[in-house]
Amino acid sequence: MTSGTPQIDVHLVERLVRTQFPQWAGLPVAPVEPGGWDNRTFHLGERMTVRLPSAAGYVLQVQKEQRWLPWLGQQLPLPISMPLAQGEPGEEYPWPWSVYAWIDGQTATTDRIADLPAYAHDLADFLRALSRIDATGGPEPGAHNFNRGGPPAFYDADTRRAIAHLDGVIDAHAATSVWEAALATQWDRPAVWFHGDVSEGNLLVRDGRLSAVIDFGTCGVGDPACDLAITWTQFFGESREVFRANIGSDSGTWARGRGWTLWKALIVAAGVMGSEHPEIRKALRIIDDVIEDHRRFS
Repeated sequence: MTSGTPQIDVHLVERLVRTQFPQWAGLPVAPVEPGGWDNRTFHLGERMTVRLPSAAGYVLQVQKEQRWLPWLGQQLPLPISMPLAQGEPGEEYPWPWSVYAWIDGQTATTDRIADLPAYAHDLADFLRALSRIDATGGPEPGAHNFNRGGPPAFYDADTRRAIAHLDGVIDAHAATSVWEAALATQWDRPAVWFHGDVSEGNLLVRDGRLSAVIDFGTCGVGDPACDLAITWTQFFGESREVFRANIGSDSGTWARGRGWTLWKALIVAAGVMGSEHPEIRKALRIIDDVIEDHRRFS
């Protein structure tokens, strides 16, 4: 355990549950795999999970999810993460934490999806439904979600530094053009709800179809462009075109969506370049796809 980072394991979860929720003390606890990055997740019996922030930067997400997810879930076409109880600091764990209802399903890796274009259509429908929910009083971009929903310019210095670091590995000039096109646009309409981290790890499938959306830690109200990243991280060919047609975003939002996607892929690639990390190839492929998309549609 490093300074400020608690050791989060089965024994900690057992102690927290036993002292704060004695009605569940006899239920078995086991890690969920994959267990997540922002939070560590554990099975609690067969029908619940325990989620604990892994670092101080994720703590603000606990109360946000407790406050908003029950309300959002009533208005969405698919199940989402649903909090059942909020735990408090204790047992040498310094932060609040949550108990959630378990949602059956498998992580939405492409090999588990029966029809990728149909899945893309269903996901676009879900995101459009989310964006239509009344955003009054919702959480605006900020520290709780690392400025998702705000302008991508928040990450301008990081992005340009990563482009310079990868010059010669990627087309730095083209990447800069994508980024500057994103900065040249802005969301000039009322804020809407967005998820903030639409990725295969936060989507579940059953029988090959999209069945649930989980982990709303970076959700908020603002510009939904960040939710377009799935276009290039999971979709390709027909599925990409189906998602593009059904999501209904304007050209400026697409430009910012490319910007958000480029930023994330750049910092991943720059962070592991020179190693044998398995994410390098995927990050470089995403950068190339975003550049090509910019050439086609700008």
